Amino acid sequence: MPRPLPFLLGALLLTSLPAAADREPAPEGARAYILWPRDGTVVTGGKFWVRMGLQNMGVAPAGVRREHTGHHHLLIDSDLTNPNEPIPNDKQHLHFGAGQTEARLELPPGKHTLMMVMGDADHVPFDPPVTSDKITITVK
Repeated sequence: MPRPLPFLLGALLLTSLPAAADREPAPEGARAYILWPRDGTVVTGGKFWVRMGLQNMGVAPAGVRREHTGHHHLLIDSDLTNPNEPIPNDKQHLHFGAGQTEARLELPPGKHTLMMVMGDADHVPFDPPVTSDKITITVK
């Protein structure tokens, strides 16, 4: 028995829309962390190195598609607002798309939060997101 036309149109519409839940699964035991600075560090002068660590995952440049592999993003004074969307690229969301694991930053005086988030080849967080603890530093 042929299917009614509204059913077929609905099925075509559903298959043509991009799925927001197409996030790559995070590997079991994956953990991201910030090696330096440590939570509570006081930085003098505003310039400092951030060193990022990762456990049970691989690091590769953006655009490289390998299972359980991604690249670092550093969120400054920000939160991960929508894990189903690519991480923005702006002054509060730094992308390390060449596969870097450390970077030299300069921040203005004051308190700042830092959190690292792993993104897949397309800058989308893994499912569940692989993030570091959010740390607070003070720049003097």
